[in-house]
Amino acid sequence: MNVQHKIAVVQGLNLFYREAGNRNNPTILLLHGFPSSSHMYRNLILQLEDDYHIIAPDYPGFGNSDQPSMTEFDYTFEGIAELVNAFVEQLNLKQYSLYVHDYGAPVGYRLAVMHPERVQAIITQNGNAYEIGLESAWAPIQAFWQNPDDAAVRQGVVDLLSIAITKLQYVNGTRNPQSISPDNWNNDQIHLDREGNQEIQLALYYDYQNNLKQYPTWHEYFREYQPPVLVAWGKNDMFFGVKGALAYMDDLEDVDVHLLNTGHFPLEEDLDISVSLIRDFLKRRLWTV
Repeated sequence: MNVQHKIAVVQGLNLFYREAGNRNNPTILLLHGFPSSSHMYRNLILQLEDDYHIIAPDYPGFGNSDQPSMTEFDYTFEGIAELVNAFVEQLNLKQYSLYVHDYGAPVGYRLAVMHPERVQAIITQNGNAYEIGLESAWAPIQAFWQNPDDAAVRQGVVDLLSIAITKLQYVNGTRNPQSISPDNWNNDQIHLDREGNQEIQLALYYDYQNNLKQYPTWHEYFREYQPPVLVAWGKNDMFFGVKGALAYMDDLEDVDVHLLNTGHFPLEEDLDISVSLIRDFLKRRLWTV
């Protein structure tokens, strides 16, 4: 076990990241989802560090990274992707496999479009890239896109930041909710409850509509560059449904799709299965282990 907890100063911001493994091994860039941070990868990193070089950053406003004000940082997915790209370049990561979850997908796929030559493979766990994948739980956010100034609509998305919903994202759709550690949602909620964080999360909720506008660009990237893709999807996800997982087969030739009987955070209940799938997938694509 040799996980390092580091800070990189990127464009004047302190970005926290976890690093493990030997830099001579292939790199996996782990991009976290909402409402988590690199904390969601703590167990996965330990399983992969012997054979891979692992990098897992926290975005601004998440986890242990800085939380600049709304005037100091562009809290959009484009803004986050540009910062993560600068972080990748600062760490001199020439090539990597992308692992994307939830918010990590719109960040990671922007990176892939910016620098397709860097991406050796993609692992998506509930990282959506197709409109058909959006489930009914998105209704409050979609209403917010249409009427951001309506007080009732705004309250509907504020309610999504409550501890009850944070917990629900971890336990909904799981086979055994009692097996999921409350440390997950309690840790996330500490950061969501920071002064000023609510406005940051609302800005990202509102900006998510621009990810949908990028979907055709990402599909074109898939079709043109044909990266090998592993889809290891929690099929009971309340936000990103099975149709979004299967849709990857529309644009990719080398794609493995596995539907796991769990919820939004497959690593919590199906870590061993996920590790096995990732190891087998990367072994056959990267010829390393």
